[in-house]
Amino acid sequence: MASAKIFFDDDTGVFHLQNDMISYLFQVETGAILSHLYFGKKVTAYHDQRRYPRLDRGFSPNLPGKPGEVDRGYSKDTLRQEFSGFDTGDFRQPAVIVRAENGAEATDFRYVSHEIIAGKPDLDGLPHAYVLAPDEAKTLVVHLADETLAAELELTYTIYAERPVIARSVKLINQGSQHLTIEKLASVQLDVIQDQIEVISLPGAHLRERQIERQALRHGVTEFASHRGTSSHHMNPFVALVAPETTEEQGTAIGVQLVYSGNHQFTLEKDYTDQVRVLAGINEQGFSWQLAAGDVFQAPEALLVYSDEGLNGMSQAYHHLLRERVARGRFQYAPRPIVINNWEATYFDFDADKLDDILEQAAPLGVEMFVLDDGWFGHRDADDSSLGDWYEYTDKLKTGGGLTGLAQRVHDHEMQFGLWIEPEMVSKNSDLYRAHPDYALQVPNRGMTPSRDQHVLDFSRPEVVDAIYDQIAAVLDEVPIDYIKWDMNRHLTELYSVAFPAAQQGEIAHRYMLGVYQLAERLTANYPDILFEGCSGGGGRFDAGMLYYFPQSWTSDNTDPVERLNIQYGTSLAYPVSSMTAHVSASPNHQTGRVTSLAMRGDVAMAGVLGYELDLSQLSAAEKAQVREQISFYKAHRELIQYGDFYRINSPFAGNEVAWQFVSADKSETMLFEYRVLSTGQPAFHTVQLGHLDPEKTYVDAATGDSFGGDELMHIGFYNDPIQPADFTSRVRYFKEQ
Repeated sequence: MASAKIFFDDDTGVFHLQNDMISYLFQVETGAILSHLYFGKKVTAYHDQRRYPRLDRGFSPNLPGKPGEVDRGYSKDTLRQEFSGFDTGDFRQPAVIVRAENGAEATDFRYVSHEIIAGKPDLDGLPHAYVLAPDEAKTLVVHLADETLAAELELTYTIYAERPVIARSVKLINQGSQHLTIEKLASVQLDVIQDQIEVISLPGAHLRERQIERQALRHGVTEFASHRGTSSHHMNPFVALVAPETTEEQGTAIGVQLVYSGNHQFTLEKDYTDQVRVLAGINEQGFSWQLAAGDVFQAPEALLVYSDEGLNGMSQAYHHLLRERVARGRFQYAPRPIVINNWEATYFDFDADKLDDILEQAAPLGVEMFVLDDGWFGHRDADDSSLGDWYEYTDKLKTGGGLTGLAQRVHDHEMQFGLWIEPEMVSKNSDLYRAHPDYALQVPNRGMTPSRDQHVLDFSRPEVVDAIYDQIAAVLDEVPIDYIKWDMNRHLTELYSVAFPAAQQGEIAHRYMLGVYQLAERLTANYPDILFEGCSGGGGRFDAGMLYYFPQSWTSDNTDPVERLNIQYGTSLAYPVSSMTAHVSASPNHQTGRVTSLAMRGDVAMAGVLGYELDLSQLSAAEKAQVREQISFYKAHRELIQYGDFYRINSPFAGNEVAWQFVSADKSETMLFEYRVLSTGQPAFHTVQLGHLDPEKTYVDAATGDSFGGDELMHIGFYNDPIQPADFTSRVRYFKEQ
């Protein structure tokens, strides 16, 4: 059995974290400064060849010392470090800035001691990766101190035994008698040497989330960040560092992913010696934290992955880690139900009869869950009222016995019942706001910026979280609910809490996020039999932090299958397919107006957690039969799709042909999805090769009965011939071991 190992060499001061796949090395250098050495493929032993070379460089200051004892070849300005300070000789971007009571912001943390423990400790109040048994991982905790500040840093490194993963987190402790103000505290720093390096990020927008962008890293500072109060549609909390020659299947890649759902910041700096510093953590813009004597601040966790098998290798490491050791609860590995959502069929305009019609249409097709979306609570007939009033809108469903009666009828149709909520928001036209206007985030004597006619509750205050929890719990205690869709449809403005003094207003964004996590923890812990799905206007908070509480999230409000090729492809770079809900919607599409076939819509949605979001009564008998076939096919292969290994083959960002593949853990079955966006005259010949099969096995195409060797499928493949002479076409091939 593989094991995780952590070594410390007393003579050289070198730490070596190692398993059968990776090594991570750093060293206690002169002056008790931690110097980063290596993160990459496993090395058996290290012989000190990466020790920092001494070279006197102009305008690079040295460590303080007695006259004549200063080493002019040694400078923090060029030393590759594990966690850099500010204003004490390193002019690159710092990992930590702390302001003392006298106003000074200099930080200089030096090594004091360390400890090695079995397993992996939890992070209090924050989502994190975990272990089920102590022998799964080992953890190194390194203690650093800044004597002037009377402050301590704890750098925590966990290496898993059987994963190419290092989990890192940072804790700052005020051991003195004065208040300290944290201005910046990164979760991870990684200083790397690489002459040519490229960075892959996942930028986007609402309806266009997680688009893949790859760029060469130039000298100076490159930043990927969100200061919207959430991880955001616009910049996901993930980057990958790759060599120019890295592809999906070969080359090196280092992934850096933050387990956090709020404001984040990824800073990459290439300095004048061509070294690259990577920092990731809470966005320092607008952030500060008052740390009283004896207080502790815990930064979010970051997950580092190394792959020498290309981007697919990196993605596989993340897929397994997030699915197996970040997601939790009884639905972690459960088959995800096929949903019909009423939103695009009715929007706010529904009653018991309309919903019953959806049930009558959906049940014979094999749909497993009905979800009642926005409009069931308060007096909600439009999006300008009732958020914050989480009690039943009795007039809307009174003819059908209310929510309880609807739930019973859903269950009578042998389907599960789900509800939509948006617990972080409040409408001015609501009972909650009229009773407690101070519950909303707001700056005194300044107007509140509306967005979607709603405002943000001050979740930095425990009493606000309690008020929302009590309302939602009352519904869940009375109505038999199987599923909750937790939405969040605006970003944060007027980040000010009337409950905190002026000196603590820089804490509100992070305290807000801690309140969201607290509510999610309470609901999922107290209602473990409910499947919770995350959502934020679609994919605006699709991150590892939310995955800790919700095993799946709505990937995007954009259900156009052509757009979804990019969105799902990009999302898969860092997140598992089991976390990606994908629905078949109407055509023309409500977001883009594009007309696409039901076949392609189904084939794209089936490459995620399948569901439907359309008016079934508008479908013809032939289309209903096609939906029934899609659902039957998906149920037969759901385990392979949701929990098999997913590999990208042809990228929608690179051309007209798109392909991806699912492979079972034992390589006994595989599924190839192919898509063609636009039809062309005289199309060029292309081939598609499958991957990651057993070359010794024989695989049978379920549709044709033809047999192929595993090596044949991987090395010869198929002509990607025109699926049919039309735009927006797709094909799915399923192969099973003979």
